[in-house]
Amino acid sequence: MCSGLVKLVSGARWDVVIVGGGASGLLCAIYAGRRGLRVLVLEQSPKCGLKILVSGGGRCNFTNTWTDPKEHFLSANAHFCISALRRYTPWDFIALVEDHGISYHEKKLGQQFCDHSAKDLLAMLLQQAQSAGVQIKTRVEVQRVQSAQGGGFEVASNEHSFYAEKVVLASGGLSMPKISSDLAFRTARQFALPVKETCPALVPLTWNNADRERFAHLSGVSLPATVSCGGTAFAEDILFTHRGLSGPGILQISSYWAPGDAIEIDLLPDTDAFEWLVAVQKSSPRSRVGSLLQTRLPKRLVYQLSGMWFDDSRIGEVSHKDLRKLANSLNRWILKPGGTEGYRTAEVTLGGVATDAVSSKTFEVKQLPGLYIIGEALDVTGWLGGYNFQWAWSSAFCCAEHL
Repeated sequence: MCSGLVKLVSGARWDVVIVGGGASGLLCAIYAGRRGLRVLVLEQSPKCGLKILVSGGGRCNFTNTWTDPKEHFLSANAHFCISALRRYTPWDFIALVEDHGISYHEKKLGQQFCDHSAKDLLAMLLQQAQSAGVQIKTRVEVQRVQSAQGGGFEVASNEHSFYAEKVVLASGGLSMPKISSDLAFRTARQFALPVKETCPALVPLTWNNADRERFAHLSGVSLPATVSCGGTAFAEDILFTHRGLSGPGILQISSYWAPGDAIEIDLLPDTDAFEWLVAVQKSSPRSRVGSLLQTRLPKRLVYQLSGMWFDDSRIGEVSHKDLRKLANSLNRWILKPGGTEGYRTAEVTLGGVATDAVSSKTFEVKQLPGLYIIGEALDVTGWLGGYNFQWAWSSAFCCAEHL
């Protein structure tokens, strides 16, 4: 449905041009089209919704029923997202999914996934856009958005210019560079709007040089852990890779990590390692430390830690001082990452257009009536688990209501 559209005439004026055919752009177009507006969506990729298709392992974690605007989002203005997320909730989007017969399930922690494929979700959005009279043009690289003579806006592209009374920037952030765009940030700076510093988020962390030598060979090892940084902690699985650490716990904490920071990993969450070791020392003094640790940790990890954190002697021969030292390492493993994998593997962008410049009710730029910004382009970043899709849906709906 992104192809086979009516021929678009250069110079034609639209009610609304939406730049970006991803989650927020498509939903905004649907609700704007339902209001009788002439809507054009411009997408730079050959197809719309590519991030939808690759998310959640191809099944799209499209929302989270645990969504709490005060807990699950990062922004310089923590209150900005509350209004939109309350006006268009996960249950509103789920109702749309159910109306179209798309089967879905909760994987864990409120995370909602398509049963079959993310293609079902994208097909629903494209069909609804078509029904609402929305026109979509792909392979259009928007180069500049500027005020047009006589009012409204000119959207200049690699093909020609499009004209509209109103423009919505739904072009996303910098994550996944092959399908992302910095247009929203360039446009914001062009109009002197503040932009909060951006960086990759929900992204794997890389080893420093010393830890790469120690742990790179453990690639593929995973285990449950609690990862913390700067007073924030996540109890999720972690995964060792050749380049560093990944897995849900690491992706979550990456949004709170800054270069130079250390992270703390509890390899035995919900267990006081010292109390456990002392108890085992009393009950099984002839057991070897390595064998005991292998009952709680992956064997390959224990082999690596042997010699680093403990000597593989019988636990009855180990002093309480050395047991406490080992326990502290198990419950509070301190690591200083070398960096992140960058935007190439990041799921979202942290930072973005400052929310102070945009109305939390309408998503219109305060100093430039007729220009709107929604979704990932704004300085609102959700946790892993469907929260960023919900932000896309909520901001898109609330924007469309006021176009």
